[in-house]
Amino acid sequence: MKPKNQIILAFIFCAVITFSGCATAPLKEALPVYNIKGATYYPLIPLCELRGVNWQYDTFTRIVSLSKGAHRVSLKAGDDLVLVNQRALILNHPVDIYEGTIVVPAKFKEQVIDVLFKTLKSTPAKPVGFNISAKIRKVIIDAGHGGNDPGAIGRTGLREKDVNLDIAKRLAILLRSEGVNVVMTRSTDRFIPLDMRVQITNNAKVDLFISIHSNANHARSMNGFEVYYVATSLNDAKRALLAARSANLNLESASFASNSLELRAILWDMLYAYDRAESIQLARNICKSVGSNMDVRVIGVKDARYEVLRGARVPAVLVETGFLSNYKEERMLKNGYYRQKVAESIMEGLRDYAQGLASTEGV
Repeated sequence: MKPKNQIILAFIFCAVITFSGCATAPLKEALPVYNIKGATYYPLIPLCELRGVNWQYDTFTRIVSLSKGAHRVSLKAGDDLVLVNQRALILNHPVDIYEGTIVVPAKFKEQVIDVLFKTLKSTPAKPVGFNISAKIRKVIIDAGHGGNDPGAIGRTGLREKDVNLDIAKRLAILLRSEGVNVVMTRSTDRFIPLDMRVQITNNAKVDLFISIHSNANHARSMNGFEVYYVATSLNDAKRALLAARSANLNLESASFASNSLELRAILWDMLYAYDRAESIQLARNICKSVGSNMDVRVIGVKDARYEVLRGARVPAVLVETGFLSNYKEERMLKNGYYRQKVAESIMEGLRDYAQGLASTEGV
């Protein structure tokens, strides 16, 4: 074949592919891929999020319901039969649960998701040129309870200590991926006394302290996400004098402070007031991020006398991720994808807080 004819054929082939809509070309999307018993699987919930598909998961029946526009899809973990707009489709591999997340075989993605839900959901671009580690270099993440202290326990047996640790680990991974040094008060299922948690925090010379918890209430209807900071009533002269006696205020250029207990107390009180103001701002940023990124009731920012907050000498918050005593929130907190969303939302709150610091300081 002559070179000229080869060029013409190549041009025709490209034109056919272009005008046919490239039906077989996969959409570009960043998704983890799992190999389970030799078969390719995708995480369902992130896939739905990318395509703007509404989803609901029942932990008892293990049935997932998907909807977008006029389309309805129903599938069950452990089953290879799915209902697509009331029509049965048999998959070559069953829907499964992998690492706490619903996963679907490649055939389901190709024949259902890619056909019915083609449009990728637009996501806002991350800020360019700002690195969270520029303002937040080191963070303490405190996973509440642990060991012989399970914390709150939901009706289906979900233990607070397990939820707290999982979310804490996920948040630690996100922070470390951006260059932030993370210290965890516990990274395994063991009990750490409150005074030791405070000691770890104050010895680590960190910028922030974040304690992760899950809530409980006798009223099972109570639900929502909230963030606590240390109570205003603790900011008094007695507290400042105790801090001045027991702690070393690092002021190299102000050596006079070490000779005056009263002056040291005033300086500690000023530092404490600043930390509390920063704690309130951090709590607000986290609540705002959760409200923007998650379909959950945000109760808001509150003050408290938690010992683990009161003893920290840095901006400190205690995050209550949800109520295990509430059936719906316990079910959500059981889901690995939901816990990831909680960690990501806290991370975005930290990012907003760091950007606020940068703007204030003109950096």
